Amino acid sequence: MSRQGPNPFGPREPDLDELKAQGAKVARALGVGLVVGAVLFGLASMAYTVQPEERAIVTRFGRVVRLSDPGLHFKLPFGIERTHRVATERILKQEFGFRTLEAAQRTQYSPEDFNDESLMLTGDLNVINVEWVVQYRITNPEQYLFRGMREGVETLRDISESVMQQVIGNRLGSDALTVGRVEIASVAQERMQAILDGYNSGITILRVELQDVTPPDSVKPSFNEVNEARQERERMINEAERARNETIPRALGEARQAVAQAQGYAAVRVNRARGEATRFLELAQAYGEAPEVTRQRLFLEMIDKVMPQIGQVFVVEGGQSAPLPIMNLTPGTHFPTDAAKGAAR
Repeated sequence: MSRQGPNPFGPREPDLDELKAQGAKVARALGVGLVVGAVLFGLASMAYTVQPEERAIVTRFGRVVRLSDPGLHFKLPFGIERTHRVATERILKQEFGFRTLEAAQRTQYSPEDFNDESLMLTGDLNVINVEWVVQYRITNPEQYLFRGMREGVETLRDISESVMQQVIGNRLGSDALTVGRVEIASVAQERMQAILDGYNSGITILRVELQDVTPPDSVKPSFNEVNEARQERERMINEAERARNETIPRALGEARQAVAQAQGYAAVRVNRARGEATRFLELAQAYGEAPEVTRQRLFLEMIDKVMPQIGQVFVVEGGQSAPLPIMNLTPGTHFPTDAAKGAAR
């Protein structure tokens, strides 16, 4: 019911029906707004984009339903399905013993000490400072998020420190400081990967690199002296090896040459002796067949050999002041003729 007539005490009170109508209008407007907002929110929550270096895990009420590749995708709205993005194509790294503040042309490192990570005890009870980097990639996002480790990065760091302590503890300090760094990094990478695979972490270790391996600052001078002494020892060993490699082949060559010369000399003497023996046997056989002829031939051969070595033969008679040449047996010389003697006088 509505009152009629003017109200002498103030403005007229609103009609109840009018209030109900206005309330209905407001309710309808709110309902429409809520519906429109819910629709817009649902549409907005249905679409999601995965970047090229990412993969998205879609869960429905907490259960994994699918893996989304890079691109535009859709899912059930209102929180029914949720997305969890993981950078699977990005190479990640963890630093131990140091921290990089800014990676640029001139890399800046944190001045803070991380001795709790880097100081390690070697197998020969020496303390060294080891700084290393672990590069890894998330290859299985489902295992990384839901089936493996709860705190993936922290667990990876703990595993890396434990494995590196174990590997360094089984090596000599000099080995870790010099020639064994590559092998240490390789062994550490294999052991880290085995532990992570056992945890179903979904992480693949790409590389373990020893950044710097040095003795503690308090013993660096002594270590440098020892290192210099070892280098000097290696230098002397190398020089001795070089001298040995030069001397031994030369001696072997000279020995082979001497043996070859001796063998050649022996062959000459043996062949000569055999020839002389054969000649003597033939001569004995010829002498047995014709003694006179053989004797005469031997005499003539001996005269032919001996006479050229005699030179000149002189006969000096009593009362003569000069010897008279009887014969000149020297090859290429002749006695002076009478004309030459007269000219000489």
